[in-house]
Parts: sequence; C-alpha cells; structure tokens
Amino acid sequence: MVIHELPESECRDLLRRNHVARLACVRKDQPYVVPIQFDFDGEHLYFFATLGQKIVWMRENPHVCVEVEEIRDKYNWATVIVFGRYEELREPAHEEARAKAMALFGRRSAWWLPGAARFGTAEHHVPVLFRVRPSRLTGRRATRD
Repeated sequence: MVIHELPESECRDLLRRNHVARLACVRKDQPYVVPIQFDFDGEHLYFFATLGQKIVWMRENPHVCVEVEEIRDKYNWATVIVFGRYEELREPAHEEARAKAMALFGRRSAWWLPGAARFGTAEHHVPVLFRVRPSRLTGRRATRD
C-alpha cells in the first residue's frame, strides 16, 4: 500500500462529495468526537444540530477538527482533516450564511437527522446552525500499488 498526500483541491473535492463527518471538540483537556452530517460550499462546512454537549463545548472552545473519509477497502481509501473554528450562525449578521446553509441542506432529504431526532430534554428542542471556517486542510489517499 502507498500513501499519497492530497493537494488542497482534492481535499475540497472530497468534502463536496460527502455529507457525513466526525466532529471533534475539546473542553478542559477532554476530547469529544461525534458523527454529524454537513454540507460544504467550497469555503465553509455547514452543520445543523440541537443544543447539547458538543454545542456547549464548542461555545466554550471554538477550535475544532473535522474528519471526512471515503473507504473502498483497507487498501483504497481517502481521508481529509479540517482544522478550523466553530462559528454559530445566530446573529443578524449571519442571515446570509443561514440562508446559504438552508439552501445546501435542502438538497438532501431528512437533512435535520440525527440532530433533531433526540428530543428527550428541553435543551434538545433548540436548533443550532453553525459552520466551521477551515484554517488548514490535510488529506491522504491510499492505493494498493
């Protein structure tokens, strides 16, 4: 197996093709990672969630990491890591970004899942739109030869 570095353009292409990621955040030296759906407009990754642990943690520490992968088998795969900053889209100044996020989400059916599927407590009734502004992208691809 040979591991190749992906140029930034291929990292962005992989992000455009996929909609499931792992989102990692940290609070008081404790990492937390969750699967989450996203959309990518070529500049930002957009997410929908409900208020809960990850939102509370990212509000406290906005530095996040997002991992997206394409796996065919153990010898053929690609992965992209996005280092960036959490930005909640709740202020009036974010109206355009919220509209962009909703337009991107609207291209997929059931885009609100699993974020809105868990309504056990009052906190899970509060919808949150946010984006990650990448500061760095890295990617690798494995091939058999």
